[in-house]
Amino acid sequence: IAKFGLYVTIPIVLMYTFANNSKNLQKFMGNKSYIVYPPEGPRPPSPEELREMAREMARKRNSGMSMDSQRAGSALIGQELL
Repeated sequence: IAKFGLYVTIPIVLMYTFANNSKNLQKFMGNKSYIVYPPEGPRPPSPEELREMAREMARKRNSGMSMDSQRAGSALIGQELL
């Protein structure tokens, strides 16, 4: 019977202590910071910025390939003339 009495009275006493006086609850909760987040890092680029970066990379790659193909084509033309 003593155990049952404790199981019933402890939650009632705690509820009375914290529910009726919110300063007690704030004092109890304020002493402990449960979650401490690290500082926020730089945000990743937005989808539009990623698309634009991909377009730029494709343009550079295509312009580089076209330069190489033009050089290769002119070299072939020079060899055909010989």
